[in-house]
Amino acid sequence: MGSSGTALLFVPPLPPVQLPVRGTLVVGRSGGCDLRLRDADTSRRHAKIVCEEERIVLHDLASTNGTFVNGQRVEERALEPGDRIQIGSNEIAFCRVEADLDPEGPEGERGDDQTQLFQRPRSTDVFQGDLAQIPPFAVVQILEMGHKTGALQIDGETWGRLWFVEGDPVHAETKDQLGFDAAITLVSATAGRFAFEPDVAAPEGTIQASVTQLLLEAARQLDEALVVP
Repeated sequence: MGSSGTALLFVPPLPPVQLPVRGTLVVGRSGGCDLRLRDADTSRRHAKIVCEEERIVLHDLASTNGTFVNGQRVEERALEPGDRIQIGSNEIAFCRVEADLDPEGPEGERGDDQTQLFQRPRSTDVFQGDLAQIPPFAVVQILEMGHKTGALQIDGETWGRLWFVEGDPVHAETKDQLGFDAAITLVSATAGRFAFEPDVAAPEGTIQASVTQLLLEAARQLDEALVVP
C-alpha cells in the first residue's frame, strides 16, 4: 500500500469510519464528535484528525489522559498506514485501502452516518495487502460492509482461510482448527499478508456468528491472555 487510497479508522465493534479528503474529524466522548467513544477515560473532545489530501495529522486536544500512537504519547503526529492510536481504552487502527467506495448503502439508500464506509461489491475485485498496514479485524469489517462472498486467506505465522457469504463469516480453517475457533485465530493474526478471492464457495458451514460477535470474542480472549495471574 502506498500513501494513496481511502483513509479509514477502525475501532471494532464500531463500523469503519472514512476520513475526508480535506477536513477535520473530532474524536471524543461528546455526542457532537464525529467519532464518539463512550468510555470514561476519553475526554469530551479528546483529539482531532486534520486531513489535507495525502497528509493526515492527529492532534491531541489537551485531553486529560493523553493521546498515544504506537505506544508513544503525542501532541501532534502525521499518521502512517498501520498506526495504532490509543484514546482512553480504545485502540484505533489507521489504514489506507485501495478500493472503490460507494456512498450509498447496499439497498441503494444513503446511510445515516456519512463517514461510514460502504463498498460496492464487484466480483472482479482482488483485495490483498499487508496485515501490518491493514490488520485482520479491519479486513473482515471491510468485507462485511461490502457484503462480500468469497475466501479470505491469511499467510504468515498464522495460516488459514475464512469464508464469507454476503459479508457474513460462514466457515474457517487453520492448520489445527475449524469453525469459530479457527476464525478467532485468523482475526487475531498480527503479521503476514492477506488476500481475498471473490466468489469462492465455502466447503461447509461451521460458523453462525456475525463479524461483530467474532471480533468481540477475539477481543475478550486477548484481554484474558493479557491478564497477569
